Amino acid sequence: MAFGIVHHFAGGTKEQYEASIAAVHPSDGSLPEGQIFHAAGPSEGGWTIMAVHETQGSWERFRDGTLIPRMQQGIEGGFDAPPVATEIDVYKIMP
Repeated sequence: MAFGIVHHFAGGTKEQYEASIAAVHPSDGSLPEGQIFHAAGPSEGGWTIMAVHETQGSWERFRDGTLIPRMQQGIEGGFDAPPVATEIDVYKIMP
C-alpha cells in the first residue's frame, strides 16, 4: 500500500527548501528510491512538502537512512527546525 507524508515547516521558505532538497534527494533530479510523488510549495505560515512512497517501509528507509541523518548534521541554508508531520495510508492515487 502506498504511504504519504506531509511536512509543514513553520516559517520555511523556498530558499530553505531548495537547500534541503539538494541535500537529501539524488543530484540528478530524480526521486529517492521508493518515492513515487513529490510536491512542495508555500503554504500559510511557511512551506509544505508532500511525498508519496510505494510503501511505508520505503518511506521509513528514506527517513531513517537519509532524511533524518542529513537534517541532524545541519544543512547550510536549509530548514532550521523539524516539521510538523502528517502520515497517511494512501487509499487512492489518481493521475
